Amino acid sequence: MSTPTITSLAFLTPGNFADDDPYPGLEKTLRLFEYGERLGYNGAWIRQRHLEHGVGSAAVFLAAAGQRTERIEPGTAVIPIGYENPFRLAEDLALADVLSRGRLQIGFSTGMPHADLLGDLVYDGDWRAFDLSYGRIARVVDNLRGDYLGGPDTVIHSPGNVQRPRLQPHNPGLARRIWYGGASLRSVRWAAENGLGLLSGNIVSGEGTDDFTRAQLNLLDEFRRTRSGDRPSRVALGRVIVPLDSADAPTRARYRAYAASRHERTLAPQGPKNTLFASDVVGTSEQILQRLTADPVIAQVSELRLELPYEFHQEEYEQILHDIRHLVAPELGWRPSASVLPEAAR
Repeated sequence: MSTPTITSLAFLTPGNFADDDPYPGLEKTLRLFEYGERLGYNGAWIRQRHLEHGVGSAAVFLAAAGQRTERIEPGTAVIPIGYENPFRLAEDLALADVLSRGRLQIGFSTGMPHADLLGDLVYDGDWRAFDLSYGRIARVVDNLRGDYLGGPDTVIHSPGNVQRPRLQPHNPGLARRIWYGGASLRSVRWAAENGLGLLSGNIVSGEGTDDFTRAQLNLLDEFRRTRSGDRPSRVALGRVIVPLDSADAPTRARYRAYAASRHERTLAPQGPKNTLFASDVVGTSEQILQRLTADPVIAQVSELRLELPYEFHQEEYEQILHDIRHLVAPELGWRPSASVLPEAAR
């Protein structure tokens, strides 16, 4: 079995906040991005969540995160495309990317969570007749590429200049930093055909197998077989990994209880789509390394993304990031970049 070699280490955080006072939670999440940068993480990602105690606009949050950090790649996994206008979203993302000096990583998915509540609020017409799938993501990417609008002689007049119209600000590099959260063979084929990176996490569709590992390996194989062009597409693997090493006894007990509460869903396929779930990786760093080095999927990737659990406390998130950075990731071949900022003591 191949030994994992992780060259890029990132984390994905839910961005929790309290219903009656959201600012402290959002501020703590921004500080977690700063903390991750000090530890030497390569990426810090936020979930986009609607109608929940989480970030509803990834572009707004990433603009703030880009101003609070210097090196780390701020990202989002994932933006459900069904609620977004492809041109307006591209404008927001382009602006946030320029403010971050070209560091953003943007993940998309199809679908519309809570569509029964939000669909009619977002769209004036019958949203059920619109293309809310892959084509809508492709339109965002096309807009980010910055093609001029109108004919070669089309110009717009604004105070101080005359210019050809296109999305502004224009940073062509962002279109090459787009990801898709693929859980099915069809979705990973589409991502590969369109030159997007692949985000694969702890939820996949069981197509032809009830084994999570086999299903995820099939996704990676299909993505790599289908991808077009000479430019290699990035693949990032997400796992819930919770080390116990520097946690106190009550916290260790809570971590174990959290994993136990989610274990039943891993025992058999769930729902009409035969959804398969990976087990959370909870234990000492030695136990975690035994499981990760035995995981054939991790041996297939060089980018690892820690999926931080929902509703944990800030100090617990910091403890998890600290222990992974010092006790786990180096044993998987990862090294912080030479430009890492001095690490602050926990």
